[in-house]
Amino acid sequence: MNASLEGSEAAILDRVLRPEARDWLRPAAEAILSLGFDEQDHLRMSDLLTKAKAGTLALDEAATLENYRRVGRLLELMKSRARRSLQPDAAA
Repeated sequence: MNASLEGSEAAILDRVLRPEARDWLRPAAEAILSLGFDEQDHLRMSDLLTKAKAGTLALDEAATLENYRRVGRLLELMKSRARRSLQPDAAA
């Protein structure tokens, strides 16, 4: 991997959260799997995406959309590790 990719937010999060690991305890993994965006956030993201596709997204809205993307990526990585931790042959 080249230096710029190794320093990307996604690469750093991947190294920190290690989604391939399987060592979270069941209660922690189940709690993480219950996390997610609420209805209001989904509606806001949908509105921002519509504006982005139409080319009418303001700068502050673009920043908000990017924040949603980052939080979503973090949730993806955490949930991946949680699911792996719940697999039958995972460490207890």
